[in-house]
Amino acid sequence: MSHILVNVAWPYANGPRHIGHVAGFGVPSDVYARYERMKGNDVLMVSGTDEHGTPILVEAEKEGLSAQELANRYNRVIAKDLCDLGLSYDLFTRTTTGNHEQVVQELFKQCLANGYIYKGTQQVAISPSTGRTLPDRYIEGECPICHTQGARGDQCDVCGNELDPDELINPVSKINGETPRFEQTEHFFLDLPALAEANLAWLNTREGWRTNVINFSKGLFKEVKPRAITRDIDWGIPVPVDGWIDNPNKKLYVWFDAVIGYLSASIEWARRKGEPEAWREWWNNPEAPAYYFMGKDNITFHSQIWPSEMLAYNGQGSKGGETGEYGPLNMPEQVVASEFMTMEGKKFSSSRGIVIYVKDILARYPVDAVRYYISIAGPESSDSDFTWAEFVRHNNEELAASWGNLVNRVANLVAKNFGEIPPLDEASMTAEDRALLAETAGAFDTVGGYIDSHHQKAALLEAMRVVGEINKYISATEPWKIKDDQARLGTVLHVAAQAVSDANHLLAPFLPHASQKVFEALGGKGTFSPLPRLEEVEDLDKPNFSYPIITGDYVLGETVHPWRSEPIEVGAPVAKPTPIFAKIPPEAVEEELARFDEALAARREAEAQRLAAEKAKLEG
Repeated sequence: MSHILVNVAWPYANGPRHIGHVAGFGVPSDVYARYERMKGNDVLMVSGTDEHGTPILVEAEKEGLSAQELANRYNRVIAKDLCDLGLSYDLFTRTTTGNHEQVVQELFKQCLANGYIYKGTQQVAISPSTGRTLPDRYIEGECPICHTQGARGDQCDVCGNELDPDELINPVSKINGETPRFEQTEHFFLDLPALAEANLAWLNTREGWRTNVINFSKGLFKEVKPRAITRDIDWGIPVPVDGWIDNPNKKLYVWFDAVIGYLSASIEWARRKGEPEAWREWWNNPEAPAYYFMGKDNITFHSQIWPSEMLAYNGQGSKGGETGEYGPLNMPEQVVASEFMTMEGKKFSSSRGIVIYVKDILARYPVDAVRYYISIAGPESSDSDFTWAEFVRHNNEELAASWGNLVNRVANLVAKNFGEIPPLDEASMTAEDRALLAETAGAFDTVGGYIDSHHQKAALLEAMRVVGEINKYISATEPWKIKDDQARLGTVLHVAAQAVSDANHLLAPFLPHASQKVFEALGGKGTFSPLPRLEEVEDLDKPNFSYPIITGDYVLGETVHPWRSEPIEVGAPVAKPTPIFAKIPPEAVEEELARFDEALAARREAEAQRLAAEKAKLEG
C-alpha cells in the first residue's frame, strides 16, 4: 500500500463556483482519488475555501458585509456544492482557521530565517477614490511584453508572463474604471531567483506531465524576479515579524498563504483524527507522491510559487539553510492542470452572467450526468465547450440508452427468471461467455492505466466500450428466448450480471452515486461507493468559530470495493429494478438556453447600472 496525497485547488470564497471551475479541479481529482482508494492505496485528499485577499474585501463592501461574513457565507455555499457533487475529500476546510494561520506563519518564519524572504519596497496600486490597495488581478491594461489589451496586473494570459501592475501600459481598475495611482511602500519579498535553479532542476526530473503544463512551467524560469508576499491590507494573516505582527494594515498576501493550505489542511485532518503527526506519512515520506489538480490559470502557483516556498522552507535553494519543524516537505509529484471550459462558445464569467453554477445544474439534473459530461467532454488536455445540446446527448445516448438500459435489462431478466443471482454452470459455458468475462476482467488494467497517467477521458471511453461489448453479448445470446434450458439461461444471466458488475467497478470513480444503485440492483448489500458528508465543527484554535467541513469514510473492504473483478454472490436476491438513469427531454436544451439569455441580460443591466452609479459618484 502506498500513501498518495491528492491536493485540490482551493476555490475562492467570493461567490459560488460554476461548472468551469469544477471541470478543472473538482471532478478530475475525485476520479483519481476514488480510483487510488479502490487500488488499496491510502489516499489523503484535501482542500478548502481560499478566503483572504482584496477581492474578498471588494465583494464584501459591495454586499454590505464584513470580509469574514462574506467568507462564511460562501464557504458554506461552496462546501455544500462540492459535497453534493460527490467530491470525496478527507478534509475540505478553509483558510481562516487558527490552524492555517499558525502553519503559514511557521513557513514564513523558516523561509525568512533561511534568507529566502527579505524586506524591500514596491510600487503599489492605490484606488484614488477609496485609498485602498487594489489587487493585482483587478488592474488591467496593455501587456508591456506582447502588447495584448486586457492583461492583468499579475499575469498576461496571452504570453503567460508574470507582471506587476505598474508595468501595464494605460492601467485601469476593473472595479470602477479609474486610473490607479502608485505609491512606494515597504514589503517582504520571496526571493524567487535564489530558488530558481533548484526549482528548475526539480522540474527537469518530472516525467509524464501533460506537455502544455511542463512546457509552461519551465517557461516561467526564463526571467525570474522576486515577488512581494505582503500587501497594504487589513484582511489576511498577520506578518510574524516584530513591528509588523500588530500592524492592522500589513498582511501576508493571499497567493502566498493559500498554497500552504495543502499542508495546513493535512495537519488539521490529522489533529481532528486524534493523530496529530499522521500527516507526515504524506508530506515527509519521500515515497509518498503528491498530485495537484487545478485549472491551467493556477499552474504558476503550483509549479513555481509553492515549490519555491517548499524549497525555501527545506533550505534547498542557493542560500542553503535548515528545514523547519514540518520538514523536509515533499515536492509535487505532478501538477495535473486542465485547460479552460467555455459555455456555449463564451468564456465563463460570473460578473458578465456567462455562468452555470454548480448548485443550479445539480438542482435540475442528476449529479452523475454532470460528472459524466465533465469527464467525457471536459477540458482535460485542450479547451472544451459546455453546450446544453451535448450535455443532453451524452446523458441520453450513453448513460441512459447504453449503460442504464443494460443494467435494467440484466437485472430485470434475472428478477423475472430467478429472483436471485443464478449459479454459473461450467458445463454450459461457451467461448463467447468466457471471452466476455476475460474482456471485462482485463479492462481493469487498461482503464486503470489511463487513470494512472491522468488520461481520464480515455479511461471513461474504454469503460464505455466495455459496456458496448456487454450489450452486444446480450443481443447475441438472446436470453429472453431461452425457454427450455434453465442451466444455460442461468449461465448467460450470471455471465451478464458478472460483466455488468465489472463495468460498474470500472465506472465507479466517475459515477459514484449511480454505481451504488447498480450494485444494489444486482443484489449487493452495504456501501459500494462511499459519498462525502458535511459536518459542522468547531475551530481547533479559535474560540467561538465554527464552520462546515467535507469529510467521509473511505476504507477498502468496508466502504470501498477493490479495483478488480469481484465475483457476484450467487443467491443474492434481485428485484425488478427501477431505472438508474432517465433521459432528459430534448426541449430542456431550449429551456436552458432561454434561461441563460434571460440571466445574461439581467446581469448586464445590473452591471451597467452599477458602473453608472460609480461614475456618478466619482464625478459628483
